[in-house]
Amino acid sequence: MPKIITDKNKIKELLTRGVVDVIVKKSLEKKLMSGKQLRIKHGVDPTGPKIHLGRASTLRKLAKFQELGHKVVLIIGDFTALIGDASDKDEERTMLTRAQVKENMKGYLKQMGNIFNIEKAEIHYNSEWLSKLNYYDICRQANAFSAAQILDRDNFSKRFKAGERISLREMFYPLMQGYDSVAIKSDIEIGGSDQLFNVLAGRELQRLYKQEPQDIITFKLMDGIDGRKMSTSWGNVICVVEDPKDIYGKIMSMRDEIIAQYFELATDIFLSEIKKYEQEMKANKINPRDLKMKLAREIVRIYHGDKKAKQAEEHFIKTVQKKEAPDEVRSKKLEVRSMNIINLLMEVKLVGSKGEARRLIAQNGIKVDGKIVEDANREIKISKKEMLLQRGKRQFVKVIGN
Repeated sequence: MPKIITDKNKIKELLTRGVVDVIVKKSLEKKLMSGKQLRIKHGVDPTGPKIHLGRASTLRKLAKFQELGHKVVLIIGDFTALIGDASDKDEERTMLTRAQVKENMKGYLKQMGNIFNIEKAEIHYNSEWLSKLNYYDICRQANAFSAAQILDRDNFSKRFKAGERISLREMFYPLMQGYDSVAIKSDIEIGGSDQLFNVLAGRELQRLYKQEPQDIITFKLMDGIDGRKMSTSWGNVICVVEDPKDIYGKIMSMRDEIIAQYFELATDIFLSEIKKYEQEMKANKINPRDLKMKLAREIVRIYHGDKKAKQAEEHFIKTVQKKEAPDEVRSKKLEVRSMNIINLLMEVKLVGSKGEARRLIAQNGIKVDGKIVEDANREIKISKKEMLLQRGKRQFVKVIGN
């Protein structure tokens, strides 16, 4: 049994930094000060193959609980991912197939191992118990809630008033997540603030099964690169396994008003220091660009180490600030003498589709040897002389003819 740390300052930070809800605060504080090892539940549905910073911000809290000596119980929602959580959605989420979920789960634990200690965690897949429930079990659980309670949820309420479809399948999701708490006898559950109804469902079902209701901590949601909540299904994410140069560049492109949010949710920089940054920005005493560079360097360091963070910063300064080509650029040798720019971009894998290539050209986002390509029908001559293709500010490929 590990030593349980009851340091008041560490507990206070855990209950305040990035926190939205604490239920029930007195009970939770008492538990954390009791010296007893607690079971800290967190569930993750593998709806996509990569973990983004928004999801990682909550996973980082698990590391804090481990530092205090508590047992992290991680639930991989291989069953709930099939059903789909509608908590953060304004429209019906499409059901995934078992094959999709299985594919998404590849490498999940390895990614999480860079955020908290997987070896010390208790890992479960919720198909262990959810796939075994029968209709009587489900009806018994459903009896703990009314239809009005379910429809009162903000996103369901909006969809119901708008006359939009809400499937019964979506309404069952809170029961499933709630039963996870029963199955692993959770003491505390943590999650994003959009999960409040689901984690409260866990308290109700624990009462139904004669268990002591879990306490709850929910955390702020992180904004994505398009201003909405960061979400895999929306594609507006920064993933922890992305190339360090891409992570750095994406952070440098973010809006100034969310700099402090990222410092709070994605780093361990002292809150007092973050407050100072905010005040200095408002007073124009510091350039937001300099803070973004500090933030980008720190986030890359957390997930990829000091060396990669330094390299990512040097790459950004060289390619974006100084507008120079990077020292190391991927090369592609071609056997043809000419190629349409759209096909060329596809061939060297600078774009994923012809439509994407056309959009980038229309937005002046493609350059050949430093000159903007304006015509999507342009034919590019390919010779033995090296040619530099550029997408945006950070992606380059050298093209060489035979």
